[in-house]
Amino acid sequence: MGCNGVGCGVSCPIEPRTDGVVPRRMRAVGAAVERLLAAAQRSARLSVGVYEAAKLLNADPDSVVLCVLATDEEDEGDIALQIHFTLIQAFCCDNDIHIVRVAGMRRLAAVLGEPAPGAEPRDLHCLLVTMPHADAWQSHGLAEVAKYCTESRDRNQWVPVVRLQER
Repeated sequence: MGCNGVGCGVSCPIEPRTDGVVPRRMRAVGAAVERLLAAAQRSARLSVGVYEAAKLLNADPDSVVLCVLATDEEDEGDIALQIHFTLIQAFCCDNDIHIVRVAGMRRLAAVLGEPAPGAEPRDLHCLLVTMPHADAWQSHGLAEVAKYCTESRDRNQWVPVVRLQER
């Protein structure tokens, strides 16, 4: 089955459309991802970095509700990163954890306030969001992102791609 313009994971390009138009649904989901990540960071429910993600997934996979794998075009040739992504994706699929690929590293860094003043920049390629309070499913975009991931899987797009929009 071919890509229908939303992105279908590792084999699809980061920018599925060539006309520069970002579909309204993808913009809405991108905004929901931004809200969710910012809220998760504020409430100490965000794990940042491939190594930290692997540790958390090994120790407590049931606490993870979303895995965000972020890249830009220049990362596509990074074989080590792609191998890490493949392993993390497989683990998340086996443990029923929603996964989304995000394009737009500069925007992602801005949303998360990276790098923090006086701090080393963090590896934003892999982000894990852990379980929120029960009412948080409706707030901060988690329900919308989870619904988008589920709809994508229903269309055989196991890892949907969302492009964050520069502001």
